[in-house]
Amino acid sequence: MAAKKLHVKKNDVVMVIAGKAKGKSGKVTKVFPEKGRIVVENLNVVKRHSRPTRANSEGGIIEKEAPLAASNVLLLCGSCNKPTRTGVRTLEDGSKARFCKKCNEILDK
Repeated sequence: MAAKKLHVKKNDVVMVIAGKAKGKSGKVTKVFPEKGRIVVENLNVVKRHSRPTRANSEGGIIEKEAPLAASNVLLLCGSCNKPTRTGVRTLEDGSKARFCKKCNEILDK
């Protein structure tokens, strides 16, 4: 199965629109396009129990961010500061850029 292209990229600021973190926003740290999931900084934090190993001598309970479904987040527009859907526009130089559907501003610099 081919990897699906997502509407968000690494370092984008997104707002969660569904799930237990609804209404919270954060920065995208990892993107998994083949699974359609993303990791958002300080959101969807889960606790994992780890056993002491040679490399990691300390065991215990570790808190880490778990992936969210990319469909549960919307990109925050930098100019209108609202969560928005995005479109793709071809620029004069032939490159493509995402734009805000609410205020028509280009999101990619």
